[in-house]
Amino acid sequence: MSSRDYSLDLALAERLADAADAFTLSRYQSLDLVVETKPDLTPVTDADKGTEEMLRAILATERPDDVVVGEEFGGRDLVQAPDNQKHYWVIDPIDGTKNFVRGVPVWCTLIALMSPDHHVVAGVVSSPAVFRRWSAYKGGGAFLSVNGGAKKKISVSAVAKLADASLSYSDLIGWGDKKEKFIELQDQIWRTRGIGDFWSHMLVAEGAIDIAVEPKLALWDMAALAIVVTEAGGSFSDLDGIDGPNGAGGLSTNGLLKQAFIASLERTSESK
Repeated sequence: MSSRDYSLDLALAERLADAADAFTLSRYQSLDLVVETKPDLTPVTDADKGTEEMLRAILATERPDDVVVGEEFGGRDLVQAPDNQKHYWVIDPIDGTKNFVRGVPVWCTLIALMSPDHHVVAGVVSSPAVFRRWSAYKGGGAFLSVNGGAKKKISVSAVAKLADASLSYSDLIGWGDKKEKFIELQDQIWRTRGIGDFWSHMLVAEGAIDIAVEPKLALWDMAALAIVVTEAGGSFSDLDGIDGPNGAGGLSTNGLLKQAFIASLERTSESK
């Protein structure tokens, strides 16, 4: 059992987010933004790399005994051993890089702390271009700050039926053989919108929508989202229902709809 005070780690994560916001906003819509293509054909900018380098440098000073895992510079191999004894920070310097390079304001920096046994214990989702920041630590509840204002506690909805639910997703890429099943499922749901990326999951935490799903994500895409959603009273799992951000995709729900959503995907599969 860790005696570590995760509220202090959250306070550090907030300071990291402040630094990231200042840097990313300075590069957002910049005429000299450098955009490259990674081996997986996704874009990466000098802002992505610069933000992660900056956050790693701060953590090297503030938490020298912790490991850092980031989208741009890796590190997950350092904590994958079953006997891992280190806490580790998981960073996505700019989640929504495609939006960032096109001038769409829906992007954020994701910062999370995970325990040695691979559970998220603190996290910040900071989206400065839409003036919102979500934060949570284990046992402390989930909060939203708008335009730098006071934190407001948030909680998930109480919608209990798929027929009454609102669902958000990013797109139909990455669904594989589940694509048709997912499209079928949308006919059973009250409202479906492609809000996309981190914002879908944060709206679940706020209770504004009830389900957010993406079939293909990495740990750094999910860790910070998971702690905010769960501390808001919801559930975060992969599409097979295994809790946490360690699977291949992310499913946020208000908790009441998790099993019904997963079961409905399976029923549509079997009906084919």
